[in-house]
Amino acid sequence: MKFIAPSNELLQHLLTVNGAIISKPIIPILENFLFDIKGNTLTIFSTDLDTSMTTSMQVESKEDVRVAVPSKMVIDILRSLPDQPVTFSIEEPSYGIEVVNNNGRYKMAGLNGSDFPALPEKSGEGSFTVPANVLLRAISKTLFATGNDELRLNLTGLFVEMKEDSVNFVATDANKLVRFTRKDLKTGSDQNFIIPKKPLNLLKTALPNDETPVIVDYNRSNVFFTFGSTQLIARLLDEKYPDYNAVIPTENPNTLTISRSDFLSSINRISIFASKTTHQIRLKITGSELQISAEDLEMANEAQEKINCEYDGEDMEIGFNARFLKDMLATIDGEQVVLKLSAPNRAGLLVPTENEKDEDITMLIMPMMLNNY
Repeated sequence: MKFIAPSNELLQHLLTVNGAIISKPIIPILENFLFDIKGNTLTIFSTDLDTSMTTSMQVESKEDVRVAVPSKMVIDILRSLPDQPVTFSIEEPSYGIEVVNNNGRYKMAGLNGSDFPALPEKSGEGSFTVPANVLLRAISKTLFATGNDELRLNLTGLFVEMKEDSVNFVATDANKLVRFTRKDLKTGSDQNFIIPKKPLNLLKTALPNDETPVIVDYNRSNVFFTFGSTQLIARLLDEKYPDYNAVIPTENPNTLTISRSDFLSSINRISIFASKTTHQIRLKITGSELQISAEDLEMANEAQEKINCEYDGEDMEIGFNARFLKDMLATIDGEQVVLKLSAPNRAGLLVPTENEKDEDITMLIMPMMLNNY
């Protein structure tokens, strides 16, 4: 059995789905791609049992074949070749694989493709469509706020909350929270689910930054993202997401409007002198002036800067984690941002002065207790 494929095109398809493969899996065959040829269509599968990816391309083949191919070896050999047709020959019953091109021939040990785990199948419980660039933007604006604590597994993924005529994408680690709302996604449903971080990072790499339609199918166990010739399947986190709305303050009488780039640059400099343990910086707002300061008592380091701003409210001093603020400011678009505050011991809200069309973004950051200098 054999098939012929262009080396560069095959390599690009392999790289698209390679991220789902992990080294030294519990089941050895998972270190392989599954090549499944039917007619002249090659479908490539990869999985770690929680995240799976598939992609397909046209090849020259006279018979159907299903074989597991060593992932690292086939990528390495295709990377080293100039773009040219390559022939894969599969021997039965050993499933040995020989790759032949203009330069030579290379042999590798394959496995029976029938032993490859079956991938989850769509059950048709729910579905909606989203442009690829919108989904990419939703992931990029929120994923940094997810948690890493395996004891709070529900906070390690992205919460997708569907309404009849909008979708909320929510991420939090209990210290910071981001809610990204798209008002133009009509799901016709009130369902929700939590997607783990790994498949979302793979989506960020695989999604085109254009209006390619992405079909999102979901059931109680899995979510399926289908776009172009690629599909990504993610096992959902079987956890209950916290009532995030309860922690978003609604009364914020103190509002600080400031240049996003100036604010971020100042924090980048001041945080160099902050404690490496707490990363705490202090914001002191008086009138139209913001003073940003930090100190590390153990190392005798300190710094402060002043920035002009627009402020409506009572004078206030409040502490924040510099790393969290930097992540948020780097993610928000626009020239100016608004920091909404109520009290030094209450969460602050960071929002752009103007949202993009059909979207709304709110970022929450918990304060840190200040010590008097």
